[in-house]
Amino acid sequence: MALRRSRGYQDIDGTSEAGSTITRNEVSQDTDTNLPQEIEMASVSVVPDDTFTVSQAVNALGFGWFQVKLSLWTGLCWMADSMEMTILSILSPALHCHWHISRYQQALTTTVVFLGMMLSSTFWGNLSDRYGRKHALSLCAVLLFYYGLLSAIAPSFMWVLLLRGVVGFAIGCTPQSVTLYAEFLPTKQRAKCVVLLDCFWALGACFEVALALVVMPTLGWQWLLALSTGPLLAFALICPWLPESARFHVASGQTDKALETLEKIAKDNGKPMLLGRLVVDDAMTDSPHRGRIRDLLVPSLRRTSLLLWFIWMSCAFCYYGLVLMTTELFETSSNNCSDNLRPHSRIETCAAECRQLQTKDYMDLLWTTLAEFPGIFATIFTIEKFGRKKTMAVQFVIYAVCVCFLVVCTEKRAFLTFMLFLARGIIAGVFQAAYVYTPEVYPTSLRAVGVGSCSAMARLGAMVTPYVAQVLLKTSVSFATSVYAVAALLAAVACIVLPIETQGKEMSENIHQHERSNNQSTNN
Repeated sequence: MALRRSRGYQDIDGTSEAGSTITRNEVSQDTDTNLPQEIEMASVSVVPDDTFTVSQAVNALGFGWFQVKLSLWTGLCWMADSMEMTILSILSPALHCHWHISRYQQALTTTVVFLGMMLSSTFWGNLSDRYGRKHALSLCAVLLFYYGLLSAIAPSFMWVLLLRGVVGFAIGCTPQSVTLYAEFLPTKQRAKCVVLLDCFWALGACFEVALALVVMPTLGWQWLLALSTGPLLAFALICPWLPESARFHVASGQTDKALETLEKIAKDNGKPMLLGRLVVDDAMTDSPHRGRIRDLLVPSLRRTSLLLWFIWMSCAFCYYGLVLMTTELFETSSNNCSDNLRPHSRIETCAAECRQLQTKDYMDLLWTTLAEFPGIFATIFTIEKFGRKKTMAVQFVIYAVCVCFLVVCTEKRAFLTFMLFLARGIIAGVFQAAYVYTPEVYPTSLRAVGVGSCSAMARLGAMVTPYVAQVLLKTSVSFATSVYAVAALLAAVACIVLPIETQGKEMSENIHQHERSNNQSTNN
């Protein structure tokens, strides 16, 4: 009998070629001797040995020059996003002095950015799943650069709020750069590469602080906003050369374009292209439903989605809370030994209460930002050794312990800087571990909208955090830090009860593959 066992592939397109499948004559010749085997194999989908899927091609072609270029391009987008986020902790005190705004208005300048991100994240995810990751990122880069420049010449506080809200709407697309990047990475390198992408985030944050140190004392916040759009302009110019995801092309039925992309990977990496025919799997059956948000709550995905939404919300709440608390704690470090800080009976908008950030404040902010680098490498080690779920859970617990030490009464500024340094590194590692896990757990047809929905929930947490880090902190440091500690501990529990550990597993192309993976994890 001329039956060859497949390598675990599945032929979903229903086509057959001469020499690749069993012919009727071959079956009739072996009817007497191999009838039981034929009956047994009749229910098994067989793929010819001369076929391959996108996952197999990406793994076979490995990590090379193609991925290096994509790392730099994606990293530039990540760097621009980081600069726009870091500037929030610098902009609020500057606006307080420029327009004498209140504490609640200061918090609003941060909240409006995250509101725009929350409202747009699922929109960009849906757009990416329907029309491609490249097109969404290109539009995002143009909008970010344009409205970032406009916000630098805003004539009033209300215009700043409006334009920064639009900037936040555009920033909601930047997580899709991780989706695009992860879909081109071999399974063995995926986790460490996505985590290392945080180096660009940390680099962007450090660059923003250094830029503020030079620009703010002389030129002011308007020039800081304008100069911070530099990486955005560079990324917008690079976007025409961004590759479109081969997995997206397969999921949308564009096999010819997917094959062209795979051939480009082989050429850039100096590897021979795989021989045979590209199999389209059964993503074609899911193509009418690509990017539907409600599909994130189908039975096989519901628990994962709900838990991830809470984890991302808590992670952003804790991360951006720490970023905002850094400047606030340094500004009021002399009063931190009291539960009730200076009375607010005077009008907060009085110019006499304005305090510009000093050089030592920027240097301490720079040191705490540098903490993300050791956090990255610690996450790389633990995420490969212990898995994604345990890594996130343990880091959340360590973060909770660190923020509790922020209430310790000490006149030593170095102690405060060290605890902020440690907590910043840990929570940055959690964020990157979440960025590794989320694209891995969702199928291709829902991957972008899955990441987008998680990003939207993260922005919800980030919207709330200014009122804790900038308003509640002025009333009680211990109460504010306790809120962050409790949120981190609850998120750690959510990480543990996630149904699937994605370490070492292939990315699913559709919901059916995800259901099989979920069932295997449950059985194990």
